Amino acid sequence: MSKILMQISRLFLGVVFLVAIINGYFVIFGFDPFIDTSPEAMALFEFEYLLIIEKSLEIICGILLLFNQFIPIVIAIFSPIVINIVLLHLFLDPSLLLLAVLLLLALGYLLFYFRANFISILEKNPKPLQ
Repeated sequence: MSKILMQISRLFLGVVFLVAIINGYFVIFGFDPFIDTSPEAMALFEFEYLLIIEKSLEIICGILLLFNQFIPIVIAIFSPIVINIVLLHLFLDPSLLLLAVLLLLALGYLLFYFRANFISILEKNPKPLQ
């Protein structure tokens, strides 16, 4: 059962981020987005290079999620992005808060599922590899 939930969480995050990426690239190239974007979120990307960097990271990580490759590094990259999304929708634009919470739950489950990959980060006195 836990492997099925991991696969669902992984695919959900991958698909949601790939759709958001395509929508973001529409904005970058000056087209109208096919999904309404939050004006508050777009105000955070006043400088276009931030949007390009974030969307580029998201496309790489979204593809890696869909192909089930390098999941722990994808979790590490997506964690601050998802937390930012949740906080934005919690405090500035509650219209997509449900989706933001679902993203947080899916990422949290992936973090729980792959927790063994992150345990060494929390060691007080880590031993160097030899």
